[in-house]
Amino acid sequence: MSKTPIKKTAKRAPRGLTREQALDIFARLAQDRPDPKTELDYVNPFTLLVAVALSAQATDIGVNKATKLLFQEADTPEKMLALGEDHVRDRIKTIGLFRNKAKNAIIMSQQLVERHGGQVPHDRASLEALAGVGRKTANVVLNEAFGEETIAVDTHIFRVGNRTGLAPGKTPDEVEARLMKIVPAEYMKGAHHWLILHGRYVCKARKPECWRCPIADLCRFKDKTPAPKGA
Repeated sequence: MSKTPIKKTAKRAPRGLTREQALDIFARLAQDRPDPKTELDYVNPFTLLVAVALSAQATDIGVNKATKLLFQEADTPEKMLALGEDHVRDRIKTIGLFRNKAKNAIIMSQQLVERHGGQVPHDRASLEALAGVGRKTANVVLNEAFGEETIAVDTHIFRVGNRTGLAPGKTPDEVEARLMKIVPAEYMKGAHHWLILHGRYVCKARKPECWRCPIADLCRFKDKTPAPKGA
């Protein structure tokens, strides 16, 4: 007598925090950092776009060091094209993947000149059509340069969303979708920066500093880090 195969039920995604808890979280993060902003140095939408594209697999500090002279020489697509790929590559050689990033910076600049009159477009599809620009970069530019209510899920936001239970998800897109649903409207504009900065300076990857976290009592992370002696 053959046995009936047992069907495996798909694992349901863990439930995130409630809207009330999310409201409390962002109210506290806003109190902790009243004026959140990107830590990338830029002077206009174009240099912001370039800086964000360069920041993949690199730190903001490292990108700022690499772009200090570059942006003094080229703060428009036309000026970037005039520098040429070799010069751009030399300027950013201290950051990861610099060869490919220099190539993309030149192609991107050419595309901006040819397709958008040298201006950074204010829509997602056009941004993502540029060389070296993905959804995360487009979200940062839309939020920071144009004031759009977007959330760019990087490694920090992905970690915070999952670790706290605010927006659990297996992929950046899942975390982004959950955040867009649960973040209170009044905090949507700054949510991207609050979560990144919280992940960068408090909810760190290897050893979160739970003892000084303003949302520790709401966080679902079980193995909270105790305060070091003398702290």
